[in-house]
Amino acid sequence: MRYISTRGTAPVLTFEEAMLTGLARDGGLYVPETIPTLSADQIAAMAGQSYEEVAFTVMRPFIGETFTDGEFRAIIARAYEGFGHEARAPLVQLAPNHFLLELFHGPTLAFKDFAMQLIGQMFQAALGRKGARVTIVGATSGDTGSAAIEAFRGLDNVDVFILYPHGRVSDVQRRQMTTPGESNVHALAMDGDFDDCQARLKDMFNDFEFRDGVKLAGVNSINWGRVLAQVVYYFTAAVSLGAPQRKVSFTVPTGNFGDIFAGYIARQMGLPITELVVATNQNDILDRCLKGQGYHKGGVHASISPSMDIQVSSNFERALFDAFDRDGNAVAQLMDELAGGGFDVSQGAMENLQEIYSSGRASEEETTATIREMRETTGELLCPHSAVGVKVAKEQRDPSVPMITLATAHPAKFPDAVEAATGIRPPLPPRMADLFEREERMTRVENNLDALKSLIKGKIAS
Repeated sequence: MRYISTRGTAPVLTFEEAMLTGLARDGGLYVPETIPTLSADQIAAMAGQSYEEVAFTVMRPFIGETFTDGEFRAIIARAYEGFGHEARAPLVQLAPNHFLLELFHGPTLAFKDFAMQLIGQMFQAALGRKGARVTIVGATSGDTGSAAIEAFRGLDNVDVFILYPHGRVSDVQRRQMTTPGESNVHALAMDGDFDDCQARLKDMFNDFEFRDGVKLAGVNSINWGRVLAQVVYYFTAAVSLGAPQRKVSFTVPTGNFGDIFAGYIARQMGLPITELVVATNQNDILDRCLKGQGYHKGGVHASISPSMDIQVSSNFERALFDAFDRDGNAVAQLMDELAGGGFDVSQGAMENLQEIYSSGRASEEETTATIREMRETTGELLCPHSAVGVKVAKEQRDPSVPMITLATAHPAKFPDAVEAATGIRPPLPPRMADLFEREERMTRVENNLDALKSLIKGKIAS
């Protein structure tokens, strides 16, 4: 299995190289050269299997010779042993033919745990074998950072630095990043919004002297390993509802497009997905683009669903790459235009996108109303991101096809928004009950590339 860049000029890599590299040296994102497919019989055989067994079947074709079968099975087992539900990603019914896929039973109560716990184990195994060490720098709108710190804390071969927008994450998200005491993890509260954090991250990757000097690696959703891990729960959910004999649809609340792109990969692998619905909050650049209005950046408006407060959706580049028939030059030109404010999508490419994805948005008021309604009609407490997905799914779904909405975080991660909607303040699970009693440890940083590079070098050296 070989991996190529969406911009067409970076070296072709193996899975291990792509995983440890993250962002391609031409600024693009790595994708598989070809997408392996599973037969209907292989998919049907997943019925009744454990999450770990399905994960092995789905991911094994992508990893090449990076790990033996035995090594990879052990990595998967370690990745998911700390989850709080035996099914890992259980389904809950909301209404006739409408289901909620609970992705918040991991260590940090968010869907990012599915990918990050796996990535942590794969990094440790690959680096330990080489006797190598890397520096991971990530940017987060809330959940990626806490999941990364949880996955890599205390590991021998990794230093981790997470940039998050100061004052723009929930208190629970912040404390999950700032309370771990291990010396190899560092929470950096940066001035600006998530797009600023993401831009500085990409700047560091594009500074090859710095990148090579600190052996920089990335675990944001730009990392193919992250996307691959998320493909698995599309299969477990769909098979639970009768796939491959029965078609299903998915609605995905998304900001950076990685989670729904994983659904596209599942579809390409042979899973019978009818619709992939993109759900956005008031920062609705993806909804506007998929409705033919072009991809043009505006201001980022703070919302009660902060993990979706994004205007530059990195993984959308992967979708564009396939929509433009894998023309790296065309994608590179669009990304140059995006640096200047935005771009329009050609008619042919837009038709390709709209054949796969549909979209919708939820305002702040609609999100709050959905949280309240779901509590009253189903007893379910939704986090605001999951509520965005449910609201859009109800509008978009075909009643004859099962719709699965991804519940991306536990409501206790966003207690203020949930309490405002329902009057109920959701408690943290027992294993996190003392989160607000733990000592915080973080560093305030300005939105300045040189200052960030100097800080990272200094902490590695110490």
